[in-house]
Amino acid sequence: HVAPSERTVGLPELRRLQNLIARLNGCRTMHETLQSIVEGVVQVVGFDVAAVSYLHVDGTFETLAVAGDEGARAALLGQRKPADAYDREFEVAEHWGPLRFVPHDRLPDGDPAGWVPDVPVGDVPDAWHPLDALYAPLRAPSGELVGMLSVDLPRDRRRPGPFQRELLEMFAAQAGIAVANRRLTEALQASEEAFRLAFERAGAGIALVDLTPAGLGRYLRVNPALCGIAGRTEAELLTLTFRDVTHPDDHAVDDDVTARRQAGDTASIVLEKRYLRPDGSTVWVQVISSLVRDPDGTPIMAISQVEDISEQRAAREELRHRADHDSLTGLPNRRRLAQELSRERDLPGEGSEGNRTVVLFCDLDRFKQINDVHGHHVGDQVIVEVAHRLRRVVRERDLVVRYGGDEFVIVANDLSATGEQHLLARLRDALAEPVPVSGLTLRVSASVGASSLTGQRGLEAAIREADAAMYRAKVAGRRKPRRHPPVA
Repeated sequence: HVAPSERTVGLPELRRLQNLIARLNGCRTMHETLQSIVEGVVQVVGFDVAAVSYLHVDGTFETLAVAGDEGARAALLGQRKPADAYDREFEVAEHWGPLRFVPHDRLPDGDPAGWVPDVPVGDVPDAWHPLDALYAPLRAPSGELVGMLSVDLPRDRRRPGPFQRELLEMFAAQAGIAVANRRLTEALQASEEAFRLAFERAGAGIALVDLTPAGLGRYLRVNPALCGIAGRTEAELLTLTFRDVTHPDDHAVDDDVTARRQAGDTASIVLEKRYLRPDGSTVWVQVISSLVRDPDGTPIMAISQVEDISEQRAAREELRHRADHDSLTGLPNRRRLAQELSRERDLPGEGSEGNRTVVLFCDLDRFKQINDVHGHHVGDQVIVEVAHRLRRVVRERDLVVRYGGDEFVIVANDLSATGEQHLLARLRDALAEPVPVSGLTLRVSASVGASSLTGQRGLEAAIREADAAMYRAKVAGRRKPRRHPPVA
């Protein structure tokens, strides 16, 4: 049954409610949303006082909006209540659908509320009592409680009838959705702001990379650190793909990553490659890339973290170089030669034109005298000069190794018999030149033994044979009279 007065106001009130709901959804802040709710109750639903208590994530209610009475506003605004603040009242409340009405005569003992209106009590049976309370829980679409709307003093000072209750119920349902949406929006905004700050202020480069077919590999977002690493502006990077900034020699690395993604590799990918900067310089980077998927599981984006590892790479290369190179001369050492032995340098032995791989073993003659007479510091300078001369007379692809104190090994691939004789002549001529060191002019010579690779003999055996040939040459040289003293 609907009272005649409710029939008369029903349609206009519904129209006003519709407009009010539209305004709620357009609010830009939580405070604006909550204030619009309480003002809407007073303007449209027919109560003189309304208050909203917002449920914080810590489980406490806080009254953040009050409308209709300055006394109520002063008394209620900012009040905080625990999560169970309404439980005792709701245990004795009448259930009007989702609404909860607590008559004054059922109130639990104690202070009934933070504010009680100073109005007379009517003498009709359904008169509104100053201690009556009516609540409308505000819920998200999921059913989660997000706040509590409390109303007081119906305009006609009578308990609400069915139409007014339904109006309040409809409005509370839409208000709960508006609060939930605003809370989600602000959480997203806060999350986006936190991400933005972390993204822009990160010391490492960060990029969002498009993985959709339409923009595969294109940068969607880059931070200042990545711009510095790549040597490009943000505007420039946003017109490029990650392949565009990769050094051409490392495009295969990018192609491998793309192939792995297309094959369904879901793991984070870690790789090292070089960026080519606009000025022609290169920088080594480590890239850690993770996928972002759409609800269907399709990769749509990669989040890549980029770190400049040029110094680390240089340090690693220096350690690797020191491990297999002689510290005095910079030539490959016996460890490097052992690596070549394990690979056999892919040397073919004798070729179709009779060319061979030749191994030369060189040992300086009477080098001990230089150390004994002038000291090891002078001897070291002589060794450095000899290494330089050996490296100068061989071809770029030939291997020159400091094998021991004053011993050197040369491995020359694809050398004809004539070429071998020319190489030996160049070695003799280079070592015959006087060596000026520390104000002295010293003369050095070397005994050289040669061997070659064959199908039956590997590089290690060839080195042993060249060593033996060098020893025979040294013994033969000792039998000959010296034309020059070792020290001049």
